[in-house]
Amino acid sequence: MAGSGGGVVSGGRQRGPPLFATEKPGRMAMAAYRVSAATVFAGVLLIWLYRATHLPPGGGDGVRRWAWLGMLAAELWFGFYWVLTLSVRWCPVYRRTFKDRLAQSYSEDELPSVDIFVCTADPTAEPPMLVISTVLSVMAYDYLPEKLNIYLSDDAGSVLTFYALCEASEFAKHWIPFCKKYKVEPRSPAAYFAKVASPPDGCGPKEWFTMKELYKDMTDRVNSVVNSGRIPEVPRCHSKGFSQWNENFTSSDHPSIVQILIDSNKQKAVDIDGNALPTLVYMAREKKPQKQHHFKAGSLNALIRVSSVISNSPIIMNVDCDMYSNNSESIRDALCFFLDEEQGQDIGFVQYPQNFENAVHNDIYGHPINVVNELDHPCLDGWGGMCYYGTGCFHRREALCGRIYSQEYKEDWTRVAGRTEDANELEEMGRSLVTCTYEHNTIWGIEKGVRYGCPLEDVTTGLQIQCRGWRSVYYNPKRKGFLGMTPTSLGQILVLYKRWTEGFLQISLSRYSPFLLGHGKIKLGLQMGYSVCGLWAVNSFPTLYYVTIPSLCFLNGISLFPEKTSPWFIPFAYVMVAAYSCSLAESLQCGDSAVEWWNAQRMWLIRRITSYLLATIDTFRRILGI
Repeated sequence: MAGSGGGVVSGGRQRGPPLFATEKPGRMAMAAYRVSAATVFAGVLLIWLYRATHLPPGGGDGVRRWAWLGMLAAELWFGFYWVLTLSVRWCPVYRRTFKDRLAQSYSEDELPSVDIFVCTADPTAEPPMLVISTVLSVMAYDYLPEKLNIYLSDDAGSVLTFYALCEASEFAKHWIPFCKKYKVEPRSPAAYFAKVASPPDGCGPKEWFTMKELYKDMTDRVNSVVNSGRIPEVPRCHSKGFSQWNENFTSSDHPSIVQILIDSNKQKAVDIDGNALPTLVYMAREKKPQKQHHFKAGSLNALIRVSSVISNSPIIMNVDCDMYSNNSESIRDALCFFLDEEQGQDIGFVQYPQNFENAVHNDIYGHPINVVNELDHPCLDGWGGMCYYGTGCFHRREALCGRIYSQEYKEDWTRVAGRTEDANELEEMGRSLVTCTYEHNTIWGIEKGVRYGCPLEDVTTGLQIQCRGWRSVYYNPKRKGFLGMTPTSLGQILVLYKRWTEGFLQISLSRYSPFLLGHGKIKLGLQMGYSVCGLWAVNSFPTLYYVTIPSLCFLNGISLFPEKTSPWFIPFAYVMVAAYSCSLAESLQCGDSAVEWWNAQRMWLIRRITSYLLATIDTFRRILGI
């Protein structure tokens, strides 16, 4: 268990009880798993021995000999990759938080403020109603509104998205008190009204239907504006922000915009019950043709700078616009890790898993998300660090901005921007921080903020944070922290995996390789954990060879496997049966069905000979300049 009660910490504060616990699987379960793994490894060694000692002679046309050598190479790789994967799974850990102890140890005023970043880039692919549903879900967190600051980055600079956010800022005055009064879950209005058909306990039908009608009216107005592509004149009069758009404004060529829609420091920024509202800020960084903007990484770095002059919260959370908050207590759960006085000082970020509300039971394009969330990631956490996903993550601002961890460093959780400027001055300051030229000749994207130069900038960012001495934590609560949308067609899935595979391969071939960057800085097990994904691409060639050459040889009367009457048949059969049985057991344990497991195995093969293969070819073609 993390932490221990009693004692006094620096500053004279009484040390509180531990705010989170770290648990490991039972010894018997782990012992059984390791014994099973040892027997499979023995089988793998026997397969290698068989290939090496039964090499066909080189006479004749030599086809069987060369095919045999290819099988040996493929099986050597499969064995190595299996050992790599197995070593990562050697010590899983699971986390529990104690929010009741957090409340006992810290008053509401002592809790840190939190900056929440939501990113969108295309109003067509990411409709404004989708975006503001996510924004509203994080505005309604079970947390002091004065300590919540929500920033929306709109890389398209769409006036339609800005209009939708203006509508959301008005609707929030009704939605937030409704959520907190009746403890509504989830707090995305779109998700809530789609799932709930009756009022919550204590809420009268009239009040519930009134709220539902308010949401429907807002949805109709926003969708009407989006469909027409024109903003009505009334809101233009009510918000000076609309004046910043003109006929020359395009998604790839526009000036920087920073607009504070709700300023929690103002007395007028209250909901219908008179309670303060969270700060809400719209940002569109400047874009010019031929100027590099670094996509989402550049957007997040711009948000870090803008937030530093408006709120400067010590905790930053970022979430994709299509992944709404499904758990109103996620902030308090994350703070249990950061604020633990014994083992929280070196935690750089807390990563929640990705979960998807549109995933269907027994999906034919099954992705083993349950196995990844319930088994793979706790195993990474056991080696001292979960990777950064790019969404659903709580960061320590200092760690994200490049600070190297030291035992002498003590976080000031009560610090804020301490601003004296009014909203207009802050907006002007913010605009100057998100111009196209601001980052020139600076360390932004190199040593500070989110890293540039890789399709998977989030992974390299998390790895660099860990290499600077910070730990990361993986937290998977019973009620999922975030729910998003996953690709549902085969084409979308394969394209997504191709992009991921390219990114991981580029990391492995660059100075950000876990074995190069992490040498002597993070545990070997964690380096190997990163490499499991980093070597996805390499699996493509052995897999393609294994599914084609033996079949072609069989059709031509060439045998590459031992006869079933041979003793050498036993290790082949055992490794196959044991490996698949273990995989099936893991899937069933994580909540999948046998059909879902089978679909995942089928997609595993399809991905390896399509997405992984094309990603490998494209990466090396780009390296060679072809």
